Amino acid sequence: MTEYPSLASMGIGQLLGRLYELFPVRPFGLMKLSHIFALLTVPIGLPLYFLQKAFGERYVLTNRNVQVWTARRTRMVSSVALADIADVELEQQPGHVFYQASDILLKGAGGQTLLTLKGVKDAGSFKNAIARTIDSRRLVQESMAQIAARS
Repeated sequence: MTEYPSLASMGIGQLLGRLYELFPVRPFGLMKLSHIFALLTVPIGLPLYFLQKAFGERYVLTNRNVQVWTARRTRMVSSVALADIADVELEQQPGHVFYQASDILLKGAGGQTLLTLKGVKDAGSFKNAIARTIDSRRLVQESMAQIAARS
């Protein structure tokens, strides 16, 4: 499974997200009043989006680890083995709300943060996929140990 971070992973993207959520008033039940700022800042947001897709990162979940790659698939930046992950937490910053994004924190057994996946859109589903893959990996390892013990 592969996820690309949203603009909320960048400092300026979070700043824009805070601006877009500044006035929660919905005149006539339509969009929030502050979403007008989103229309006005398109000349800033659109180039940021394309820069991020060209030079940013992507997050890859495999059956063995969680990896961070450069967006153009040329280099792995970091990796954490699923066996090392004890907990997966979501952390939503104020600038993430507009983008419906969160940071995913991969925690070790001692509570330390092993890896942070910044600004993941719909982070709940990626978190669940990571948690299910960790559980599956552990069950397979237990089964393999039982099979090895029979021999």
